[in-house]
Amino acid sequence: MKTFPCLTLVLLGLAAPLALSAVETAKAPARTEVIFEKPETFTDVKDGDFGTDKGRDGILDEIRSFIVDRAEKALPAGQKLVVTFADIDLAGDYEPWRGPQFSDVRIVKSIYAPRFKFSFKVTDAAGKTVKEGTEDIRDLAFDMRLTLDRQDPLRFEKDILKDWISSTLRAKKG
Repeated sequence: MKTFPCLTLVLLGLAAPLALSAVETAKAPARTEVIFEKPETFTDVKDGDFGTDKGRDGILDEIRSFIVDRAEKALPAGQKLVVTFADIDLAGDYEPWRGPQFSDVRIVKSIYAPRFKFSFKVTDAAGKTVKEGTEDIRDLAFDMRLTLDRQDPLRFEKDILKDWISSTLRAKKG
């Protein structure tokens, strides 16, 4: 077997930063927590007409990741956010009367507006509550939003949540 020391060094050089970033990520405590209370009772978080637990969990994981990513950027230093969802209704719906070939096709129309019901709490480094509240967000004009990624099936939901995060977590200017 022939070895290539230069290739080994290159591979080690590429792997080292990745390993360091993984260690740094593991050390950093999460500043955002997203909780889904009784997701099996949510109005509509389905991956098909009949839906599966795996599909629902995948959708909720994507929503969780999106909120964590956006909130981490928006939260002022030292603050922590906890969001607890009580209900979610995704944009669109399944229309079984269209036939079995459409059982996994979400039809997006203005009559199927997305909705989020949740509570939130922002605390400072000492654990003191900075801001808290409950939200019941429904965007009846969701289909008029200009979203960048037209291939993302959760583009409307993410855009609504992005607006909420920026308006709620934005630091007040002195």
